[in-house]
Amino acid sequence: MTILRDVLVELFGMFLGDLRLSLSILGVVAVAAALVSGAGAPPLVGGVVLLVGCLLIVLAAVLRAARRP
Repeated sequence: MTILRDVLVELFGMFLGDLRLSLSILGVVAVAAALVSGAGAPPLVGGVVLLVGCLLIVLAAVLRAARRP
């Protein structure tokens, strides 16, 4: 049981380690889902939104981490 608990603690800590990154990714996923499901956009548009959005978020996170002392 301790191995399972350790794994769950690590996973939880991984997502809370960079909360801004996690929330941003969830936001991009929500926007893509809203476009495809709610607005009736083609799934390819949702895929492009996911790809470009996630790449921009990761780039911003890397640049932010590089600026830290």
